[in-house]
Amino acid sequence: MRNSQLNLQFFAGEKTEKATPKKRQDSRKKGQVAKSQDINTAISFFAVFGFLFIAASFMGKRIIQLFHHSLEDYLLMPVTEANLKLIVMEIMEQLMYILGPVMLVALLAGLAANYLQVGFLLTGEPLKPKLEKIDPIKGFKRIFSMRALVELLKSIMKISFIGAVTFLVLWSNIEKVLKLSFKSIADSLQTVGILTLQMGLAASAVLLFLAVLDYLYQKYDFEKSIRMSKQDVKDEYKNMEGDPMIKSRIKQRQREMAMRRMMQEVPEADVVITNPTHFAIALKYDEEKLDAPYVVAKGVDYMAQKIKYIAGENDVTMVENRPLARALYDQAEIGDPIPEEFFKAVAEILAYVYRVKNKL
Repeated sequence: MRNSQLNLQFFAGEKTEKATPKKRQDSRKKGQVAKSQDINTAISFFAVFGFLFIAASFMGKRIIQLFHHSLEDYLLMPVTEANLKLIVMEIMEQLMYILGPVMLVALLAGLAANYLQVGFLLTGEPLKPKLEKIDPIKGFKRIFSMRALVELLKSIMKISFIGAVTFLVLWSNIEKVLKLSFKSIADSLQTVGILTLQMGLAASAVLLFLAVLDYLYQKYDFEKSIRMSKQDVKDEYKNMEGDPMIKSRIKQRQREMAMRRMMQEVPEADVVITNPTHFAIALKYDEEKLDAPYVVAKGVDYMAQKIKYIAGENDVTMVENRPLARALYDQAEIGDPIPEEFFKAVAEILAYVYRVKNKL
């Protein structure tokens, strides 16, 4: 028996269940999402090399103009503090025109890649200092963990694939490379630039392919890390819905409060219709409140006896009508007017009650 209980506890604690929406939301608030950094790197590289491929001629002209201006004007200027400030400001301005678009493209590509993976997410949870990050024992475990081994294999794959692709690009253009020594400096720079762009785009495409595989692995690893045990699911449900015992106590208190309010209304009733032992329905007619008599209290068995007792203590007239009492109990709720089909029967009873009160 004890062994079976231990087995049940073991399986209850084993994380075999998929994460609930609340668990996913809590993880997201903490910055724990399925994300591959290689996706950001690959898309950024692809965007930068693609931009360079399109805007290379424009950037080349700006660079040549900068060199011309530097060699023709700056070298002839006297070395003074004002001239140095002027030279630095002009060079910085030209560099902004040359490098600014490249940096902007890289920034936008990185933001787009991050948004494609996790959507809009702004949290400072990962930036909070945690002492466990500097724990040498946990650090040692991280170094020799399965995740570290996977990261090592990923790095080896990236180096191998990217190295192979760049080698193929160079090998396919080996004649151009060998002829560089016979070309002018301008032609050589143009050839080197074209080869660099080709290798960059090819390497970016390979890195993007590997990054997609890495994202699939990161998603699988993330789903595995946020799995929940059956007990976790039960505890979460209790926290969301409330403990069943507490909920039952709250409902009991609500019933008690409703009963007290109901009993307080009985002395104000005009009549109590009884079964006579099993059902009791207290009615009141107030033309300023409702156009028809309404139920102020109703009960069965013990509650019916209590209603009749309070009615007797407060001189509320009681009328026995078994079918009417049963029908009103089933079809009319507390605070609601009586159904239209009972108007005639209740009107006769109220007329009788008013005649009795007038005689008294």
